[in-house]
Amino acid sequence: MESVVVIPAYNEESALREVIRKSSQYVGKIYVVDDGSKDNTAIIAKEEGATTISHLINMGKGTTLRTGCDFAFNEGAKRIVVLDADGQHNPEKIPEFLTHLNDHDIVFGYRQLSKEMPFVLRFGNWVINKTVATLYGIKLKDTQCGYRSFNANVYRKIRWHSSDYCMESEMIARAGRKNLAYAQIPIKTVYMDRYKGTTILDGIKIVYKMLLWRL
Repeated sequence: MESVVVIPAYNEESALREVIRKSSQYVGKIYVVDDGSKDNTAIIAKEEGATTISHLINMGKGTTLRTGCDFAFNEGAKRIVVLDADGQHNPEKIPEFLTHLNDHDIVFGYRQLSKEMPFVLRFGNWVINKTVATLYGIKLKDTQCGYRSFNANVYRKIRWHSSDYCMESEMIARAGRKNLAYAQIPIKTVYMDRYKGTTILDGIKIVYKMLLWRL
C-alpha cells in the first residue's frame, strides 16, 4: 500500500460523501474514523467504500486522528495525508502534498489570509506561530491548519498524545525536536462555521502546553 488519506469525522454526514469521492481519485485507500457521531457519518463512509473505524463515544480530534493513522500505519501505508471531513480542505491538493514528500518528511498546509478568516483566528494563529518558531525552530505560516501529509517512516516520531486540537501543535513540536525536514504549501479554506475548530480557550491551552512540552 502506498498513499492513503485519513479523515477524522464527527457528525459530518452533509459533506463527507463528496470528500471521500474526491480524495479517492488520488490515493489507494481512505480511512474514516467516526468519533461517536449521532448522524449517518459511519454509514456514508461505508457506502463510499472507505475503511471505517468507529468510536463508541466522542473522544476528540487528536484521539480520532491517532486511531486512523495507527490503523493505516499498521496496514502498511507508506505516505499518509490527513484532512478534515467537513469540506473545508480541497482534496485536489492531495497530489501536491504527496509530491513534496519525495524530498521532505512532513508537509504542512497553510491557509491563505483572507477576509473570510475570522480575526480571532488570524490573531490566535499569529501568536501560536511565533511561539512555535521560538520554542521549536519551525517557522510555519499556519500552525493550526489540519491539512497535512507525512511519510509513514517518521510517524512514530511525530505521534501525538493529545486528544483534542492541541494535537496539531504537538505534532509540530515533535517534528521540531526530531529535526524533520518539512515543507509548506498554500491551500484555500472555506469557512462554513465561524466557531468551528480552535477557540480562544483552545489557543491559550495550546500555548501553555507548548511551553510544557519544551521543558
